[in-house]
Amino acid sequence: MPKFVIERDIPGAGKMTQAEAHEAALKSLEALKDLGPKIQWLHSYVTEDKVYCIYLAPDEEMIYEHAKRAGFPVNRVSAVRRLMDATAAE
Repeated sequence: MPKFVIERDIPGAGKMTQAEAHEAALKSLEALKDLGPKIQWLHSYVTEDKVYCIYLAPDEEMIYEHAKRAGFPVNRVSAVRRLMDATAAE
């Protein structure tokens, strides 16, 4: 299944409380449940004003549908072409 990185501009994301982060996760999971098993949220990286989410999905359209249902912005969707880490230099 293709992997995607979703960039979301969310001012103040890095200052979210635990309760706010929990609520956002619940919204995401509810939308995922409605969409079925073809889309999966792996994890997200939260920075000061952005959230970068890693998803498995059959196509970009499903990523946008998830965001619409969950009420999240989508500023960029990028298909992952390769995973690299320090072992690539060995």
